[in-house]
Amino acid sequence: MSRYIIRRLLLMVVTLLGVSVFVFGLIRILPGDAVTMLLQDYAYAENLDALRAKLGLDKPVYVQYWEWLGRVLRGDLGASLRSRQPIIDELARRLPITAELGLLAMLIGLLISIPVGVLSAVKQDTITDYLARGLAVAALAIPGFWLGTLVITFPSIWFRWTPPLQYTPIHVDPIKNLSHVIIPATILGIGLSGTLMRLTRATMLEVLRQDYVRTAWAKGLADRVIIFRHALKNALIPVVTVLGLQVSVLVGGSVVMEQIFVIPGMGRYLLEAIQYRDYPVVQALNLVFALVILTSNLVVDIVYAYLDPRIQYD
Repeated sequence: MSRYIIRRLLLMVVTLLGVSVFVFGLIRILPGDAVTMLLQDYAYAENLDALRAKLGLDKPVYVQYWEWLGRVLRGDLGASLRSRQPIIDELARRLPITAELGLLAMLIGLLISIPVGVLSAVKQDTITDYLARGLAVAALAIPGFWLGTLVITFPSIWFRWTPPLQYTPIHVDPIKNLSHVIIPATILGIGLSGTLMRLTRATMLEVLRQDYVRTAWAKGLADRVIIFRHALKNALIPVVTVLGLQVSVLVGGSVVMEQIFVIPGMGRYLLEAIQYRDYPVVQALNLVFALVILTSNLVVDIVYAYLDPRIQYD
């Protein structure tokens, strides 16, 4: 296992390097220019040239990349072109906010998908099963940004109520913080639950048809013991796989939810950086997002071995 983890870590380094090259080049070919966006209406030619030289944007792209990569390897993500604040400070403030939203969404998604998926498999081809499958399809079909917009718009029209849009840090007031984060996290969790619900049902049906499960039923073991102690653990292996892959979906969804519900997390920070062509911020955030996704995939592979001792990576 240790040799496998070392190989994966080395592969992560190569992948992160490729992501950095791709993002570094892509952000610079987008329409608009960071210096022009900074100066906006005062973008006279002499101001543009002076600011480019000051920010080091007058150098060839490969030189800019090499200098940026050297700073990153020293642990320096640079400073925002717009605010001139160190990016690492902003990440330290915003990363826990996005992590809270993502973890809460994942928890809600699991609390919905696994019990409903198991119930749907146990009650196969009954009205309960059809209803659960319909809910899964609806969760997959309804876009999160559309549902978030409805949650803000319709209650304000019908009930003169809108969800809290003033973010409160969790260490200041946990209740207010939860009241602000719970709605976008629930929307993200519902979107996540659709895939996991269908997969849980399919894997549970496959496991319940195995000989050892039939033997357990023939011996007279209680249904609760068979389902939750013997069948569910094996059925969860594919679910864990998809759950790890869904981290990228949660990262993308958090960008949208943070913008809609005015949550000052990394997703909102990324949108603002793209709007103003804040190159260092976009590069740093994409690097962090890629690292989170790659790490989650590695953790999923390690969890495989725990759930199924037959899996040997070495």
